[in-house]
Amino acid sequence: MSKSKNIAVLISGNGSNLQAIIDKIETGEINAKIVTVISNKKDAKGLDRAKKANIPSHIVEHTQYDTREDFDIALSKIIDGYSVDIIVLAGFMRILTANFVTHYLGKLINIHPSLLPLYRGLHTHKRALEDKAIKHGASVHFVTPELDAGAVLIQGIVSVKENDTENSLADRVHIIEHLIYPAAVKFLTDNTVTFSDNTIFVNGKQLNQAKRYRLGESNNLEPLKTLSEITT
Repeated sequence: MSKSKNIAVLISGNGSNLQAIIDKIETGEINAKIVTVISNKKDAKGLDRAKKANIPSHIVEHTQYDTREDFDIALSKIIDGYSVDIIVLAGFMRILTANFVTHYLGKLINIHPSLLPLYRGLHTHKRALEDKAIKHGASVHFVTPELDAGAVLIQGIVSVKENDTENSLADRVHIIEHLIYPAAVKFLTDNTVTFSDNTIFVNGKQLNQAKRYRLGESNNLEPLKTLSEITT
């Protein structure tokens, strides 16, 4: 078994992806420990989830800092106080500076509600519906200074239905998010993963394509080889 990894999780709100990762750690499916949870909002529900799981938490309110750089320096001081192997952005609604990202390059991952490189930025479900997309989903990617442009590790794919609204589509994407984010963390803890020149290497070999999954009938992940394999 690989050595247990230390994880820091950054949140801004509900923390449902944080909870999904906590649950998999508690069942032993992920060989890791969340050493700290940091929120930029003092009323984030995710802080309650951290407290219930006996995880040390910190509040760093971005409104208390004059610049993004000052805010990121404050974040770094906390993170660097722990021996952190992986930094997980779980609904962290702040754009991080290039200096911060570069400092943690290869350790910093995020989940984005689209099939990157499609729909970087905000309002992804609305844009997918406007484009009459037939497939949508979420991507776990390494964070780089360019927004939502880092190499993708895992994608979860859902079909877009004719009667979908933004809310109904978002609900299905959330379901698969809560499966692929823990799966991505497990993959990182179980394998030797390195990141260089926006390329992912797994046990020394280049990962040429993101690992793709769809939602099975029992809300489990079913692996896919290509996007065309999903028809329902």
